[in-house]
Amino acid sequence: MVTLRVIVDQIVAPVPGGIGRYTEELTRELISTAPRGADVVGLVSASPQEDYDRLEMLLPGLAGLEKFKLQRRELRRAWAAGLGRVQGRGMVHATSLLAPLSKHDRVQNVSDQIVVTIHDTMAWSHPEVFSKERIAWNKTMAKRAHKYADAVVVPSFAVASQLSELYDFGDRIRVIGGAVSSKLKLPVDPDARAARMGLPERYILSAGTLEPRKGIEPLIRSLAHPDATDLPLLIAGPSGAGGVDIQAIAADAGLPPDRVRSLGFIADADLAVAIAKADVFVVPSLAEGFGLAVIEAFSLGTPVVHSDAPALLEVSAEAGLAVPREPAAQYPERLAQAVSRVLADVELAQQLRFSGPDRARAFSWRDSAQRVWQLHADL
Repeated sequence: MVTLRVIVDQIVAPVPGGIGRYTEELTRELISTAPRGADVVGLVSASPQEDYDRLEMLLPGLAGLEKFKLQRRELRRAWAAGLGRVQGRGMVHATSLLAPLSKHDRVQNVSDQIVVTIHDTMAWSHPEVFSKERIAWNKTMAKRAHKYADAVVVPSFAVASQLSELYDFGDRIRVIGGAVSSKLKLPVDPDARAARMGLPERYILSAGTLEPRKGIEPLIRSLAHPDATDLPLLIAGPSGAGGVDIQAIAADAGLPPDRVRSLGFIADADLAVAIAKADVFVVPSLAEGFGLAVIEAFSLGTPVVHSDAPALLEVSAEAGLAVPREPAAQYPERLAQAVSRVLADVELAQQLRFSGPDRARAFSWRDSAQRVWQLHADL
């Protein structure tokens, strides 16, 4: 029996975030697509019993859980210092930089391998987004990955290019993207949910963590431009996160209080309804490692306007309407014009509604999982 041990710790982290969702979706499909004679075991830090129970519920078919003696914070510090190893030998797949990166003998033990995932290079390009501690940890773990990882998975060619400017991983880099969550589906009661959320008949929608690099501020300011539509902007994401004060930005831009509204954090079914009913979905991010929000909107047939961040252009493949970020001073104006164009041009909007779902079908967790299995086989 061949065992792939996947670090599933992020799924039960206090704030799972995008990596937690990525880990859950990928691991579930790794279990489903396991070749004959292979199984998947989860690796997790010392956690409460309810976390172990939750992992087994979320990942049916998991062959078992290997539990470290260290809790999450201590495990992060230990691995950053090169201390603490996984018991035994075999294949380890880390869905982030949280990995036991140390020297191992691939000559004598061919199956003794470690693969890590680097989702973006924000710690280098946008350090203002993170704490000093997190930046230092990311950079330390990236250095250890450069020295010890047998392969590095990245979600896009854009990240592969950016990473290659920082470290020479050579042919160890593999591009394996993500896909739409299996939980992001329209429920049976979309109209009732829309009414409960107070969704207006027509609106613009944006979604994601509210932090400066997500471009929420220029999007809000775009509504004050003379070329802007008069539709309200709804933003789905944790309120107050990342230091972005939506109402303060709107007031400073001279917008009335009801022009911009935060939906806060909403469940997957509610988010699916909000996206599907929006006239246009906007992804104004200044930098991304992947373009999951773009694919999510594509999958629900909503026209998408997005920035020309390399990862978004790569994922969109012209199925959305791209807006140049530079020069930055005119970015709000260009966003306003792009959104207004989609709303005014019925033929363009219809084209985007058709091209989006077609592009979204190019991404699947099953395909991602099969490529991960192939990567480990190749090693």
